[in-house]
Amino acid sequence: MKPFLIKTLRRLSPIRPWFGAVSRDSLRDDAVAGLTNAAIVLPQGVAFAIIAGLPPEYGLFTAIVVCAVAALWGASMVMVSGPTTAISAVVFATLTQFAPAGTETYITLALTLTLMVGVLQFIAGLAGLGGLIAFVSHSVIVGFTAAAALLIGASQIAGSLGIKTEGGGGVFERLHRVVEHIEELNLSAMIVSAVTLVTILILVRIDKRIPAYIVALITGSFTAWLLGGTDVGLRLFEPLSAVVPAVTVPNLSPALLGELFPGAVAVAFVGLLEAISIGKSFALRRGERYDSNQEIIGQGLSNVAGSFLQSYAGSGSFTRSGLNAESGARTPMAAIFAALILFAALFVIAPLVKFVPVAAMATIILYVAWKLVNFVEIRHIVISSRSETLILLATFLTGVFSELDFAILIGVLMSLAVFINKSARPSIGVGAPMQQNGRRVFRNAYAHNLPECPQIANLRIEGPLFFGSVEHVDEKFREVEDRFGAKRSTILNLKGVGKIDLTGADFIAGECRATRARGQDYHIVASHKSSRDALRHLHVTDVVGEDHIHFTKSDAIRHAVDKADDDICRTCRARIFNECASKPAPKDND
Repeated sequence: MKPFLIKTLRRLSPIRPWFGAVSRDSLRDDAVAGLTNAAIVLPQGVAFAIIAGLPPEYGLFTAIVVCAVAALWGASMVMVSGPTTAISAVVFATLTQFAPAGTETYITLALTLTLMVGVLQFIAGLAGLGGLIAFVSHSVIVGFTAAAALLIGASQIAGSLGIKTEGGGGVFERLHRVVEHIEELNLSAMIVSAVTLVTILILVRIDKRIPAYIVALITGSFTAWLLGGTDVGLRLFEPLSAVVPAVTVPNLSPALLGELFPGAVAVAFVGLLEAISIGKSFALRRGERYDSNQEIIGQGLSNVAGSFLQSYAGSGSFTRSGLNAESGARTPMAAIFAALILFAALFVIAPLVKFVPVAAMATIILYVAWKLVNFVEIRHIVISSRSETLILLATFLTGVFSELDFAILIGVLMSLAVFINKSARPSIGVGAPMQQNGRRVFRNAYAHNLPECPQIANLRIEGPLFFGSVEHVDEKFREVEDRFGAKRSTILNLKGVGKIDLTGADFIAGECRATRARGQDYHIVASHKSSRDALRHLHVTDVVGEDHIHFTKSDAIRHAVDKADDDICRTCRARIFNECASKPAPKDND
């Protein structure tokens, strides 16, 4: 209990290990990176809040509060957190079941959901569940993100065309409403949308560091003014209701918590998948250490803090993190600078929001949704793995035809099913030596068409030997017997077996007894201490015998060759083991 308490206090301490990396030079570099990041998040924060069904200022507050807290307590040196497209989509899909987007009730639900997400993530971090994220297939996020992109795009088509429709519903419902109101198309809105989109496409081709979204909003707003603004039917945004986040208290009624719990789990899960994948990616690229559990705690604390300061759930942003790294950020101070600069900029920007046309912002969101679909990765998954393609399709189709939070559940369950299936089907190899690059190595006799010793079966298991895999292993062992027949000695190499449970141990002991009942011998190669301890603890050693459990396969082969029948050796021309030199050689006229 004491080590856990010490570790917990260390993780929660406001004095962070990265403080030692802060210097005058790093502060200068981090300030420049923070300024660049603040510029890009201004339109992003507004766009993501709209996607989430919240007033624009909530996205900006999230980009301040969540960003600063996650940077302080997180594990990445360059990752920037805040509002993200995927989480915004899940928040919207979750909360529109209970209240219309943008209403006071909806906002209260969003704050409560954010608190629940933060608490769930915080508990997961303290429990050390960071490693479990690795068991979820990357295809889940790819499929989910593509489905979220479709929902986001469908929700913004009407705005970009100047059509006003009801909110809520899935992809096809939203598209159907647009078709029903197609006669309300506004030519001015379409021109504004076209100018905004062309501006983005040109600027991102020139230099990705240019704040393309801000420039696009300016050109779109200027175009709307030239066309006549509201006089030609263009809708403009309402002014920001506040530039300083107010202290809020989420609704903690048990009934509401129960209703929001499934959605909170989905949002928390998506947030952790995003943050950890981004954090690991940049840590690997920069040669830095990364603590997944510390990152989870940082994300949890940032969302808990945000729920009390008019922010909704956030996570790591790949776009902002990539820009942060490219801009020369060296420590998490860059993200903190970005939050401070954005807060100061709100006092200047807030009065200008009322000049932004809805069509321009809708077009930016449509572009964000398009970029959200990773076509390269989808193609890679489809041509590389059938099981991953199935996970991708199941997650995507569930998200399109059902709910996004349910899509995450389906994707996770399918990931675990694929993992369990693979774990239950370890590779079984029949080893034989061959020359490769001037070295004598053991390879699979099946795959390389290598000759087998007529008296010794050299088997190797690659994967866990547990209750779920024993049936598969037994089936493969019987196939080996049918192909090569029963041998005088069997060598079972457990070097590739990471886990042996009681059922696996009973299987080995049963194989040993059956082999010796036929008058044959049985040897085990267990080079790892953990494997030898498991064999001893599960009483396999009592059955096989300590002298028949070897550290190396050479030692096991030597013992097996010593017991080989000399008469058979005299007729054998395979002589595949070096140890065969000690046995009678076949005569030349044999």
